[in-house]
Amino acid sequence: QVQLVESGGGSVQDGGSLRLSCAYSQSSNANCMGWFRQAPGKKREAVALTYGGTPAYYRESVRDRFTISLDYAKNTLFLQMQTLKPEDTAMYYCAATTGWVSSNRCSPTTVFGIWGQGTQVTVSS
Repeated sequence: QVQLVESGGGSVQDGGSLRLSCAYSQSSNANCMGWFRQAPGKKREAVALTYGGTPAYYRESVRDRFTISLDYAKNTLFLQMQTLKPEDTAMYYCAATTGWVSSNRCSPTTVFGIWGQGTQVTVSS
C-alpha cells in the first residue's frame, strides 16, 4: 500500500515562506500527484499538480507564488510556497493517483485514491 507522509507546515507571518514535503513509498507508480488544501468551512481545492514530474496545474491564486516539484531520487513531492497570504491558511494534503493515468486525466477533477494525513499551514497578518 502506497503511503504519503506530509511535513513542513507551520505558522508564518504574511509574506513569509514555507516548503511542504510529501514522502511516498517506492512502490508507487502514480504519475499524477499534487497538493490540495482545505480551510475550515470550505471545500477542498486543488493547489498544484504534477504529471510525470512536470507541473501540470496551478490554482490561479497561487500561480507565481507556489512551485510544485518532484524529486524522484528522494521519493518526495515538494510545494515551495512564497509570499504567503492569510487566505492561504488551510490544511494541506498531498495526493496521488492509484496508478498510471494519461496526461489529460491529471487535473483538479481527477479522482486521487491516495491521500496523506495533512499538514497545517497558518499565515497571520
